[in-house]
Amino acid sequence: MSREQLVNVLADLHMLEARVEYSHLSPDSARALYLQQQKNIFWRREVTDSLFQRSYRYYASHGKDLDDIYGVVLDTLAMRQTKLGQKK
Repeated sequence: MSREQLVNVLADLHMLEARVEYSHLSPDSARALYLQQQKNIFWRREVTDSLFQRSYRYYASHGKDLDDIYGVVLDTLAMRQTKLGQKK
């Protein structure tokens, strides 16, 4: 999985996590919703769960790479937040 793909998937997953947390569902319902929506993200981004896990482990074993990736993820999330704010 390329760094760009990983950045996009991680940004999507962090947004999903925030939406699920904001939904104030019971823990079991929140987990079920998260897992179902996670599958949708993987399908939309054309990655499998195992590819995501392997790629994440690969970049995590190269500490500097994962730090760089998360820097881009934070920038991506900030940009998405700005775009959402402009739509309102």
